Amino acid sequence: MPLNRRILYIEDDPEIGSWVSDDLRQRGYEVNWLRSGEGADKELPRCDLAILDVMLPGLDGFTVGQRLKRAAPHIPILMLSARTDVDDKLTGLKFADDYVTKPFHADELAARVEVLLRRGRRGGHSVELGHIVVNFTDNTVVDGRTGEEVPLTGKQHAILLYFLRHPNQILMKEQIYEAVWGEPYLEGDKTLMVHIRRLREKIEKEPAVPEIIETVRGLGYRVKQ
Repeated sequence: MPLNRRILYIEDDPEIGSWVSDDLRQRGYEVNWLRSGEGADKELPRCDLAILDVMLPGLDGFTVGQRLKRAAPHIPILMLSARTDVDDKLTGLKFADDYVTKPFHADELAARVEVLLRRGRRGGHSVELGHIVVNFTDNTVVDGRTGEEVPLTGKQHAILLYFLRHPNQILMKEQIYEAVWGEPYLEGDKTLMVHIRRLREKIEKEPAVPEIIETVRGLGYRVKQ
């Protein structure tokens, strides 16, 4: 049983909210169910995962989710929505770690929750990428060989965290840019390429032969975990 795993659940529909929260509790999770996104950022630090619906009163789920991810980048977010449009899914996956469309089976939701928790983003409060250690508690990146902190800019840190939210996935430059900068990618823009080159200069043993941020020619980039 997943004892002591705490879930922040945001859903305004009383029937769905009661069903989902009761099912998750029966599976051994602690569930903090909120009817709106108001005050969610204050509850998030005490949780291991957040589940939220897109259609919420006041601020919509996309806005709430983006705020939560900025507040705690290491905590996985799972979006629930009756919207099946591809654009909606892509909007959600710019910041969320998974996106489930309604209707869904309780077993499917539980399986996806367990997958996100097993990724260990909070396990030990850090992730090792070769000689680099990313600490989520204090948002630092440390060179394990020297024990010294690697000074990253805000954008470099955001890019690295985005890779960690999508381990082993090939990410297109458009995806990364729009998630980190929050605006549409313009074909031919070299901004992301420059930031990744400078990030590699700081975290790779040999930036010209990167082992952490892999270039997948013709497709994008990938970080293996």
